[in-house]
Amino acid sequence: MPDILTIARQFIEALPFSRALGMQLTEIGAGSASIEMPWDARLVGDPATGVLHGGAISALMDTASGAAVMSHPAAPISTATLDLRIDYMRPASPGQRITARAECHHVTRSVAFVRVVACDDDSARPVAMGTGAFTLDRPKGGAS
Repeated sequence: MPDILTIARQFIEALPFSRALGMQLTEIGAGSASIEMPWDARLVGDPATGVLHGGAISALMDTASGAAVMSHPAAPISTATLDLRIDYMRPASPGQRITARAECHHVTRSVAFVRVVACDDDSARPVAMGTGAFTLDRPKGGAS
């Protein structure tokens, strides 16, 4: 049986924008995923503070959410973001890695719902939290 973590890592690292942002899949399970992104000066939104740009953080959260959907036991063959609402709680600490942890908590026939949290080293104080809806394309003859 193939190692799902290895396969998922290869897939995430093959995506050009994920590779450009330095994303690395660290965990994947039945409807959950964690992806890390290192601090990188090229991704800073404000040079005066060194804080990562919110767009880089949202891309990380979106990618983790999609990975959570793809790993759900409903066995989708593909997914796409329908809606992703992100609330930024505080600036990410300069120089620190960001980790997004996503959970696909509910699935209907055609839509998957996800919660995602992004943290730096201070995991007790999230940088951002989000909820999303993703398409759920299942194989023909799949469960409804």
